[in-house]
Amino acid sequence: MCANVLVAEDDPKQAELLRRYLQHEGHSVAVVHDGRTAIEQARVRRPDLLLLDVMMPGVDGLDVCRVLRAESDVLVLMVTARSTEDDLLLGLDLGADDYLTKPYSPRELMARVRTLLRRAGRGSGEGVYRVGGLTVDPERHTVLADGREVECTPAEFRILQALAAWPERVFTRAQLLEHLHGFDRFITERTVDVHVKNLRKKIEPQPQRPVRLRTVYGVGYKLVADRAP
Repeated sequence: MCANVLVAEDDPKQAELLRRYLQHEGHSVAVVHDGRTAIEQARVRRPDLLLLDVMMPGVDGLDVCRVLRAESDVLVLMVTARSTEDDLLLGLDLGADDYLTKPYSPRELMARVRTLLRRAGRGSGEGVYRVGGLTVDPERHTVLADGREVECTPAEFRILQALAAWPERVFTRAQLLEHLHGFDRFITERTVDVHVKNLRKKIEPQPQRPVRLRTVYGVGYKLVADRAP
């Protein structure tokens, strides 16, 4: 079950590890490194799951959980070095759905994520992405363009899934490149351009005049709902 996940972790290496494991399982992942940004991005992105570190600068994870729980039903999995029973109970009292202490096994964390999403029925099972005449189903790994099924390579699908999860958001080539980790050891930003060109042949009414998968010159690409350029 694929989902939109927001990771709030102030340790860059730990955040990168979490991102890689989550993307390996097919999830769309955004990463922030402080509590204030976590609140802002949760409001904008409306993720299915928030992976939340407790010890963060400025606004800590407990306050983030308190604020977001008052205004949304986002799943919250707290990850922290605090391991006392009082810490655990406080996190759960504030509305966290689960609590995992450091150090932890990444495999255990992924199992917790799968369990939370399955219990809540979140992710692509109920959240097929529809952007204009384009439909992307991460669970069935299918793409429909104006009702016509099109075949995508795994790399093309991963790029399209990321774009469809956040329509109108501009992705740089470097950001899209992150979604291709594991497909090719030698991928470059030029590889992204090639995949985009091939995707346009499959999903655009006129590939030479794209109305869906747009280029934002000097920045990257975005997916929009079939509007004329």
